[in-house]
Amino acid sequence: MSQHKCYCGPGYATPLDAVRDGPREKLLYVVTVQPKLDEPHGDYLSTVDVDPDSPTFCQVIHRTFTNSTGNEMHHSGWNTCSSCHFVEEKGKAPQRDRLILPCLNSDRIFIVDVGSDPRAPKMAKVIEGDVLKRANVTAPHTTHCLPNGNVMISTMGDAEGNAKGEFIEFDKNFEFVGTWTKGETALCGYDYWYQPLFNVMVASEWGAPKLFRRGWRDSDLDDPTQYGRRINFYKWNERELFQTIDLGDEGVCPLEIRFLHNPKENQGYVGSTLYSKVYRFYKDEKSDKYLTEKVIDCPAKKVTGAGSEYINGMMTDILISLDDRFIYFSNWMHGDVRQYDITDRSNPKLTGQVWLGGAILSDSPVKVIEDKELTKQPDPTFIKGRRLLGGPQMLQLSLDGQRLYVSSSLFSPWDKQFYPEMVKAGGTIVQIDIDTVNGGMTLNENFLVDFANEPYGPSLPHEMRYPGGDCTSDIWIVNE
Repeated sequence: MSQHKCYCGPGYATPLDAVRDGPREKLLYVVTVQPKLDEPHGDYLSTVDVDPDSPTFCQVIHRTFTNSTGNEMHHSGWNTCSSCHFVEEKGKAPQRDRLILPCLNSDRIFIVDVGSDPRAPKMAKVIEGDVLKRANVTAPHTTHCLPNGNVMISTMGDAEGNAKGEFIEFDKNFEFVGTWTKGETALCGYDYWYQPLFNVMVASEWGAPKLFRRGWRDSDLDDPTQYGRRINFYKWNERELFQTIDLGDEGVCPLEIRFLHNPKENQGYVGSTLYSKVYRFYKDEKSDKYLTEKVIDCPAKKVTGAGSEYINGMMTDILISLDDRFIYFSNWMHGDVRQYDITDRSNPKLTGQVWLGGAILSDSPVKVIEDKELTKQPDPTFIKGRRLLGGPQMLQLSLDGQRLYVSSSLFSPWDKQFYPEMVKAGGTIVQIDIDTVNGGMTLNENFLVDFANEPYGPSLPHEMRYPGGDCTSDIWIVNE
């Protein structure tokens, strides 16, 4: 990795420059899953107009179809971002013009051209799943651009669908370079984030593709080598796994993992999904090791009428504002989105909470008989006459931190298992307005993107990105 200052790369010099100078988002690129597995157009990338001054505000204005089935597009990433690599001439600086869309089920990777016409992206390349299988990896997940101009994608399985935490690298033309890890690989894989100044990368764990692809079963937790509960630390330059921290029974499925955006901060947070805990990880001042501490705990609700004695929150997404002041997360089963002030990194303070559906609503057959947080079950939420079904899932925050977008789909096999009514009706995207001064959140009653009446039937919106980069795609490096 070059230590030179990058020239005119995409994005912003620092996270705070993005907060101050970033434009208001006008488009959302939304990964959209087709729940009908035999529908030939398959999954697609929706381009959604989020410009309040536009006549097509809150509408899908373009759809880039995969025209293939069995994909399960999930997360996405850019060909280049604020960690842009060094170039000799300003005119040769990389452009953020390709969105990369890996698929959890087919192992395909779709490369979409968003630069030629941002309002009407088009398919540029398809990397077939056998490219991954030949390298003994499957289930690609998180994409990040690298400072050297390449792209790296985390993977979660081997060619047979057993758990395996690895990463694959592609060059700027999306030609396969190889696997990334040198030596021992992690037991499981999922998300990752790097901080080059400290020569470190951290990665989280979900589970074996052959297990999660068929839906959730309680028995999946019986084998900890096939279902994650650890976070893994790598030496960035050496590409070596050097430390694994087991989060224990409470830390099952540590999914979304984030360093603080400030590239000089050697700490971050991970959300453990199943039991809705947030752990802080940080460098031990007295050694080369990292430590963890549980800093947020969302207790389970004791219930009747649910088929189990307790309903856990199921924390399925977290993100950190670009100024590193707030952390947000969604509890997909409980139905709430929360905002915490993390100015005191070890002691987050709850500053906002909004209810957007979930499995414990007041008119549901589920009755909460013991709740350590609420005095009554939340009521259903309606926007423009549309009841929000399912629960809040993926999050994306505006660069200035004032608007939080929330989609409803997690992963279609799990959507069908836990929220079949949402699958039948189609998912939604809503907007929460953020008080960035005092903290606090308010549901915007005038914003709704409804995927009920899509051309080939109701569909499921998942991850969201802006053309200019966002809170969960860009990684900054120290250019000094």
